[in-house]
Amino acid sequence: MSANAMQKEFAPVQELDLSPYSVFTETEWASLRADTPMTLSMHEIEELQSLNDYVSQEQVKNIYLPLSRLLAYYVEASQSLQFATKRFLGMRLTRTPFIIGIAGSVSVGKSTTARLLQALLSRWPASPKVDLITTDGFLYPNAILESEGLMRRKGFPESYDRSALLKFLTDIKGGEHEVRAPIYSHFFYDVMPGQFLTVEQPDILIVEGLNVLQTSHQPKAAKAVPFVSDFFDFSIYIDAEEQVLQRWYLERFMRLRETAFRDPGSYFHKFSTISDDKAQEIAKDLWQNINLENLRQNILPTRPRADLILAKGADHSIETVALRKI
Repeated sequence: MSANAMQKEFAPVQELDLSPYSVFTETEWASLRADTPMTLSMHEIEELQSLNDYVSQEQVKNIYLPLSRLLAYYVEASQSLQFATKRFLGMRLTRTPFIIGIAGSVSVGKSTTARLLQALLSRWPASPKVDLITTDGFLYPNAILESEGLMRRKGFPESYDRSALLKFLTDIKGGEHEVRAPIYSHFFYDVMPGQFLTVEQPDILIVEGLNVLQTSHQPKAAKAVPFVSDFFDFSIYIDAEEQVLQRWYLERFMRLRETAFRDPGSYFHKFSTISDDKAQEIAKDLWQNINLENLRQNILPTRPRADLILAKGADHSIETVALRKI
């Protein structure tokens, strides 16, 4: 073996590219759009974006259109694999919904990404049926959280009815004709009793939530229980620096004081009547002692499990796209 060959074989680990992702700049990713048509107007984009989460038409063209093209390939490949397996097993050739999971911190823009993808995917030439749910509906009602002392743990894994969420996803993957998901109201800050969203055999289902990529330890003697992410065919993590997320959270909180919080029926109405300084103090406490703790303990550790990572800069724009290598 030559000296050069030996040096290459025994190269220090830090010199090797061990990342499971291929990383693209916005310009590099935009080139992968090919001839995917732009089907959303700027007015439609504005209606789809969340409060304090601006998305430019250029970003939709450069980031979301190439992503929709990639997902088209994944859906097609997934269906081919399903049919091949069902033929082998002698089963009826029915389509199983393709499920996309979207994870990330509070205030990072998960809802905007989910709605944009839903709109773009539903406008493919084949006009697939694309539904969207958030895992907020599977939070335990406030009455249960209060009785268990979990109100300040809302959004943490233990605050969700995991069994109900897993049953919902099992029924979706099983091809049930109608599957109901509970509805959560951010206005009332609670699950709405007796109100449900009915999902009827979608071609694609987008599931958006804080902890959808999380795994947990199970007792050795216990029966194996699936994770939520086991039902995903593709997963996306939306990323941003902690200080940026904090600024976005505080900005959104202060804007809500001037809008939704002013309604006397709002759960947070009390925050609209206090001083700006006091409101800032409360918002910082909520961020640092609840949302940041949840991010560090439960959400950020799931980032390496995603198939795609969208990394945002301070102006909400996506600066890099990391796609898991095949």
